[in-house]
Amino acid sequence: MFSRLIQSHLSTLLAEFPAVALLGPRQTGKTTLALAEAERRGDALYLDLELPSAQRQLDDPEAFLLAHRNRLVILDEVQRLPELFAILRGVIDQRRRAGETAGQFLLLGSASGILMQQASESLADRVAQLELTPFLAREVIASHTDAVSRQFDALWVRGGFPLSWLANNDAASLRWREAFITTYLERDIPALGPRIPTTTLRRLWTMLAHSQGELLNQAQLAASLAVSGQTVARYIDLLVDLMLVRRLPAWHGNVGKRLVRAPKVYVRDSGLVHALLGLADLDAILAHPVAGASWEGCVVEQLLAIAPDMEASFYRTSHGAEADLVLQRRNGETWVIEIKRSSAPTVSRGFHSAAADVGATRKLLVAPVADSYPMREGIEVMNPLAAAQLLAT
Repeated sequence: MFSRLIQSHLSTLLAEFPAVALLGPRQTGKTTLALAEAERRGDALYLDLELPSAQRQLDDPEAFLLAHRNRLVILDEVQRLPELFAILRGVIDQRRRAGETAGQFLLLGSASGILMQQASESLADRVAQLELTPFLAREVIASHTDAVSRQFDALWVRGGFPLSWLANNDAASLRWREAFITTYLERDIPALGPRIPTTTLRRLWTMLAHSQGELLNQAQLAASLAVSGQTVARYIDLLVDLMLVRRLPAWHGNVGKRLVRAPKVYVRDSGLVHALLGLADLDAILAHPVAGASWEGCVVEQLLAIAPDMEASFYRTSHGAEADLVLQRRNGETWVIEIKRSSAPTVSRGFHSAAADVGATRKLLVAPVADSYPMREGIEVMNPLAAAQLLAT
């Protein structure tokens, strides 16, 4: 179960580029999507590089890859063999000279920074990037239903990882997410090389969940963990690289006001936020102080996944002007978005100031409302699904 739009986008990129890097956290469906593409083409070869048997087939990688030059070669968890990238470049160039320009390699990875750094160094102008996120609202919620808000709450509670979303009940979903977190801490992160104490990283991840959507304060986190600020920065870099945490930068521009410079930090999947905090269901979440910030983070992820090519930031001044999200589009438009978990949402004077400061061309207030409606001063109120559909147009 994955988006037909993603399927179509992947097929389009493979028709245009020699290599496509399909990125996303573990358990988002990258392998399922890749195998569906392989079945559609009928000529693909799949190798899971976590398996010793697959690695042995690449003892002589150049000879192996050239022997399968007429097939799409799918390499799963490719960041585990970084030495492959230079060889991929040579094979791609050889096939280019033979008139084969596209659809040669599909590279799957769950560590975006590691993979794309390797790819950019060796495969410049030869690789396209596509991120597969956990399920989005527009993939699993029917826009015409009268229960959009209730269904969005269900997605918010469980998060979008397929096996969490599709679990039989909330308790089973929570157990899956707790096991997912443990597996990342005890197996997946150590496999990437960094020696990080499991308990320290879990505490940091949990602290980030408690402070969902707040300004990053590395010194405070370092003091709580009894480590250096540089160590905290390195740990957060790793969680960002694994696409588990997002650093949303502050908007910057010459507006003659004191702007906040520190980024905001979100645990990207709301279901993981709730699992890290031990919140089993909607009632437990609503009774917890993190509820509003968790809902905000969930909406932020929904919107940014729709338009990854937009420049995204938040706006805040020392005097209280603030917008949760500022999106600068390629056509020159600037959208400001406020996110409220209220059925009767309002905006503060600070939002109007923020919109004026950044030169907003469109102003949205995203809230759990049934139907979209206008407010004064050009503000459009809509639910997350409607906002995502608007951004996609």
